[in-house]
Amino acid sequence: MILGLPIHFLGYHQGCWRLPDVPADGVLQFEHFAECARIAERGKLDFVFLADSAAVRNLDDPSIPRDREHEHLRMEPMALLAALAMVTERIGLVATVSTTYNEPFMVARGFASLDHIAGGRIGWNLVTGFSRDEARNYGYDAVIDSDTRHERAREFVDVVNGLYDSWDDGAFPRDRATGIYFDRAKMHFLDHRGTHFTVRGPLDVQTPPQRHLPIITAGYSDQANEFTAERANAVYSAAPTIEVGRAYYADVKNRMAKYGRPPEAVTVLAGIMPFLGRTRQEARDKLDRLQSLIQPEVGLGMLRLHNFPDLRGHDIDGPMPEVALSRGRYDMFSDMLLERVRRENLTIRQTYEVIAEGFWQYGKVGTASDIADVMEEWFTTGAADGFNVQCPYLPGGAADFVDLVVPELQRRGLFRKQYEEATLRERLGMAPAVSRYATTREELPA
Repeated sequence: MILGLPIHFLGYHQGCWRLPDVPADGVLQFEHFAECARIAERGKLDFVFLADSAAVRNLDDPSIPRDREHEHLRMEPMALLAALAMVTERIGLVATVSTTYNEPFMVARGFASLDHIAGGRIGWNLVTGFSRDEARNYGYDAVIDSDTRHERAREFVDVVNGLYDSWDDGAFPRDRATGIYFDRAKMHFLDHRGTHFTVRGPLDVQTPPQRHLPIITAGYSDQANEFTAERANAVYSAAPTIEVGRAYYADVKNRMAKYGRPPEAVTVLAGIMPFLGRTRQEARDKLDRLQSLIQPEVGLGMLRLHNFPDLRGHDIDGPMPEVALSRGRYDMFSDMLLERVRRENLTIRQTYEVIAEGFWQYGKVGTASDIADVMEEWFTTGAADGFNVQCPYLPGGAADFVDLVVPELQRRGLFRKQYEEATLRERLGMAPAVSRYATTREELPA
């Protein structure tokens, strides 16, 4: 299976920053990210992953008293990847870049440079943006509609890959004897003129080691799933149950034939949030401690962000009042959560604790064997090709996973013991990329 580690600020649990062994200022300390990446590489994981949204969100909504405040600050991901490339050797490095608020030439230039720096280990988490706060930082009053964003993303990918193909193999002989530095016949102007972009080229960076970098996507709207089936190489899926995971997996894979792609061309990576202990009681104690660190105002903010009404003024340890959910980004999962609230008669506090324990990803509390059991079932029954391991706190949660779960997966023959492939593209099982200008048999990959 494929395993990635999102270095998501200080961890995925809302109370993580209050743990004494978590660096409260780690989001702006390079060593925090470096330690997480080194732990992941020690476990032979496929890649580390940096999510990003260029905005401080939800400050204008008075119904959200407090939110995930340790996530208000962040480092720019491409700059951070360049530094991480210097302190790692084999692990893949994936950065998030939006196609809505950037230009393709700049993105191609940055990623090609990073891929040279890292020796072919870079991946692109392609997003189209969903936040109004981010839109307003780029001159928009509202988020552009989903159809337009995904149409722009398709053209954006075409332009970026075209720019990567600016130079044929052997375009730079750098022959001192003849004085020939580059062969102009092996250079290509893109001359792209489309709906959203006009780009001449060529790219002023030599072809990346991977030629075309792996593209990872996320999201579960119809437009997002269609884009994934058409253009992505891997997708970060959201599934709080194995049944939802299987349905999502089948939906994406079944869409691919229309684009002439085999189902294995997209790797489905389910999010899993492991609360790990050497015993089940130790794992439960870790979760309980984290849950106790969620301040009520933050918990109410979590509910508000997941389509619940403003519940300030209600007893958080009393029953959930009759509520009507608003419509928003988490509609399906919010509906599932409300059904559980009613079925189990959860209090307000218990409801936001359910979100913290695993809302749109699968949360599991238990031993390494318990976690591995879940991962094996998802992997072998059509719910996932691998996982993004969403540690509840960092870096300790990553160390727990590497030290406890990875050896169990290796023992079962489900995960590698050593790195073999040189590039991230190879590690994801992708065929060598072919230049759009390759016309002869000699120019095609083996």
